[in-house]
Amino acid sequence: MLRITVGFLARGPLCKAIGCSALLTFLTGVSPLRAMMQDPAQEPGADSCITCHRNLESRLSGPVMTFQQDIHAQSGFSCGACHGGDPTAPGMEAMDPERGFLSKPSHRDVVQVCGRCHSDPELMRRYNAEIRVDQVARYATSVHGLRLNEFDDPKVATCSSCHRAHAIRPASDPLSSVHPRNVARTCARCHSDSTYMEEYGIPTDQDEKYEASIHWEMISVEQDLSAPTCNDCHGNHGAAPPGVSWVGNTCGGCHMVMAELFEQSLHARLFPMLGAPGCAACHDNHEVVRAGDEMLGLGEEAVCSRCHQAGTVNGDRAAEMRAMIDSLRLEYDTATALLFRAESAGIEVSEAQFELTGAMTALVEARAAVHSFDIGQVEEKVVEGLEVALNASERGRQAHQELRFRRVGLALSVLIIVSLLVGLVLKIRQIEERRSGAS
Repeated sequence: MLRITVGFLARGPLCKAIGCSALLTFLTGVSPLRAMMQDPAQEPGADSCITCHRNLESRLSGPVMTFQQDIHAQSGFSCGACHGGDPTAPGMEAMDPERGFLSKPSHRDVVQVCGRCHSDPELMRRYNAEIRVDQVARYATSVHGLRLNEFDDPKVATCSSCHRAHAIRPASDPLSSVHPRNVARTCARCHSDSTYMEEYGIPTDQDEKYEASIHWEMISVEQDLSAPTCNDCHGNHGAAPPGVSWVGNTCGGCHMVMAELFEQSLHARLFPMLGAPGCAACHDNHEVVRAGDEMLGLGEEAVCSRCHQAGTVNGDRAAEMRAMIDSLRLEYDTATALLFRAESAGIEVSEAQFELTGAMTALVEARAAVHSFDIGQVEEKVVEGLEVALNASERGRQAHQELRFRRVGLALSVLIIVSLLVGLVLKIRQIEERRSGAS
């Protein structure tokens, strides 16, 4: 009788109102999670789900095979932890709905099933204290969660859309669907499908653009897994596109110096008023290319020229900042080349080379100062760098003068030595001729 009552209530409005887990625990005195979890000490062969399904057709046996490497299986959980039922029952009664069996969780059920464990701090501490337990709450605030809860949209992403059911691996595992190298591909399963996304009216070229970005190059080529991917900017469980007025906060999580300088600028106040998305107005959002000096000024590749023209105050300032940057970079390259040639010739210039790094530091700071759009800040850094670079260039020229002096001295020394040798040879021959004549 209790089983029937519990089964009825589990599908009723009271369960939805206060939560199935809390209701069933109150009625039975047993947490449904504990009732459904396989005992980690139990022999694998005693689990009727695995015993039965591994002998069925591939559609039904596939989950058993992939689940062996799943993080939940590694932690001692079995099918019943999510699907309910009674894994110890030998026959079809293992899938009795009155025993809490849930065949294929609906879109909405998935969030509740995963949340049973992942919203329980006490339980999660037993397995991984670092995992957050607010994923379900954050998901409810996301674009995906809002559409699921408000419109019951069956197409939006839920837990199993990103964490593949029966094949969940830690995010640090290269085979995980949420490993940094795989996140973009996971998101692209929906967001690059123009047919699937048609009704939402949003672009579907994000992944294509991202793969052309410096961020993806850092991950895929340079193997820098700290570089941003989709969830670093949009969030993961609380996924939402950054608003126009706070794109800078998102980018500033990594690019802190540029973000602070930008906040001081007039653009930081004007861009939101114009509907321009802060950093992305100049650097784009998904197709973020490697920043270069060509982006500054009024040239063909300059982003400043999108809004400013030559002959205007701000246009001329942009061109002047570019000229300053170019002058420092040119002097730095000149000094580097002079010192390199001197070093290759055997002249000791290590101290000058070390000091020249100050010019590169100033060049980097000058490029960053551009984000303040304050020509005075850029000029200050350029002047500092030029002083160091010019001094290094002078020391490089002095090294080359010393090299020329050494070469001239060496040539004279060789000439003198050769002359002495020639004279010595002639003298020896003269002596030998005299001896021959005397004999």
